[in-house]
Amino acid sequence: MTSKLSRRRMMSTLAAGIGGASVSGWFPAFADQLVSDPKRQRHCILLWMSGGPTQTDTWDLKPNHENGGEFKEIQTASPGLRFSEHLPKLAAMSDELAVLRGLSTGEGDHGRGTYLMRTGKVPLGPMQYPSIGASLANQLGNQELALPGYVSVGPFRAFNQDAFGAGFLGPRFGPLIVGASDIPGQMANGAQGFPNLRVQSLDRAAGIDEARMKKRLGIWKSLQDDFLKTRTGAAKTHNTVYEGAVQLMNSEDAEAFDLSKEPEKLREDYGRTVFGQGCLMARRLIERGVAFVEVSLGTSSGGPGWDTHSDNFNAVQRLSTDLDAGWATLMKDLKDRGLLESTTIIWMGEFGRTPQINPNAGRDHFPGAWSAVLAGGGIAGGQAYGKTSEDGIEVVDGMVDEEDLLSTLCHSLGLKGKSNTAPNGRPIPLAEGKAIESVLA
Repeated sequence: MTSKLSRRRMMSTLAAGIGGASVSGWFPAFADQLVSDPKRQRHCILLWMSGGPTQTDTWDLKPNHENGGEFKEIQTASPGLRFSEHLPKLAAMSDELAVLRGLSTGEGDHGRGTYLMRTGKVPLGPMQYPSIGASLANQLGNQELALPGYVSVGPFRAFNQDAFGAGFLGPRFGPLIVGASDIPGQMANGAQGFPNLRVQSLDRAAGIDEARMKKRLGIWKSLQDDFLKTRTGAAKTHNTVYEGAVQLMNSEDAEAFDLSKEPEKLREDYGRTVFGQGCLMARRLIERGVAFVEVSLGTSSGGPGWDTHSDNFNAVQRLSTDLDAGWATLMKDLKDRGLLESTTIIWMGEFGRTPQINPNAGRDHFPGAWSAVLAGGGIAGGQAYGKTSEDGIEVVDGMVDEEDLLSTLCHSLGLKGKSNTAPNGRPIPLAEGKAIESVLA
C-alpha cells in the first residue's frame, strides 16, 4: 500500500485536505522540496486555439502602425513585456510566460496547418504520425493509472481528424474525448449553468445495477478470451481499448471528470465556458497523474472562433476574455497545489493571422510570422523571444519553426532526444528541431 502512495498523490491529498493552508509557512517549503525532485512525474497541458489566433491582437501588438487595429497594449508584470489590454490576468502572471514572437511555418490551410503544428510533420505520404498528445502520453504516462494518458476537452476535429489521433502508436495512446463540439448535440449546460463536460458512457445504462453489470462483463470477457486465442493485431488493440474503458468506469479516478465536486466560486473564476471548465478539468486530471491534457478554445467552444476573417476585434475580445480567465486561474490553481513546476503549458493554434486588416474588419490566414507561448514547469518566463517587423509581416529576429517549438516543449519536459518507434522498427524523434535554450529554465 505504501509503495502506491506516490509523491504526487501525497501532494494532492494534502492540498485537498488543508484547503487554504498553502499560504502557511511550512507548506510552500514542502511543495518546493517535492517539485525539485528530478524523478517527479511531468505533465503537459496544450491550450489549442482552433481556427488560427491573431498574434497582432494578443501577444505582439503594433500600436504605432496601421496594422495595429483597435486594441491597446498594457504593461505586464515583466519589464518591457506587453500584452493586449484584454489579457490583464495573464499580464499579471507574465513571469510564468515565455512568448515566442518569431514563429514562421509553411502551412496556411486549416487542415494542413493543424496537422503540422500538432504532429510537427508535413501531411505527406502514407505514414500517420502521432499527435504531440499521443507522443507525450506514450513517454510520460503512468501505465498503472486507470485514467488515460491523453485527454482532449472540447476539440473541434473537423479540420483534420488525424491531427488529434495516435497515428502509428495505435489506439492505446489515442485521446479520451470530453465534450466534442464537432459532434452535434454533444454539449449542454448543467443545472447550475456550467457546460456539462462529462465523459459519455462512463456510467452504467439505466436499470443496470452493479451486480448485473458485473455478470455482463464476465460474459464479455469469456467471449473475448476465446476470440483472442486465435487473433492478433487489431483485435488485441481493440480489446485493450475496451479493457481500459471498463477499468476507468470502475475506478474512483473517474471522479476527476465530475466538476460539481469543485467550489462554485472557483468554477466561476475559471469561467462559465467550455474552455474555462475544461481548464478546471485539466487541473483535476493533472493532479491525478494524467500526462497530457488539451483544452480547446475557438471553433470548439462556440461563437465565431479564432478564424476571424470578419469582425475580428469583437470576436477576439470575447475569446481573449475567456482565455484570460481560464488560463490565469489554471496557473494559479496549479501553483497553489505545487503542480505548476512539474506541468508545462503550451498555447498555440494552426497558424497566425495577417497583420493587415481586410475590408471586413477581419484578419486572414498567415503562417509567416506569428506567436506561440510556453509557460510553467521548465520554462524561463517573463520574456518574449523573437521579434517581428514594425508592420508585423516578417520575422526580423529569433525565427523558429514548428519543430523548434516542439523540441523546446520536449526539452522542458525532460524528453530531450526521445523517440517513438514506428511499425517498421525505425525510431522517430518526438521533434527534430533546435530547442530554444534561452526560454528553458
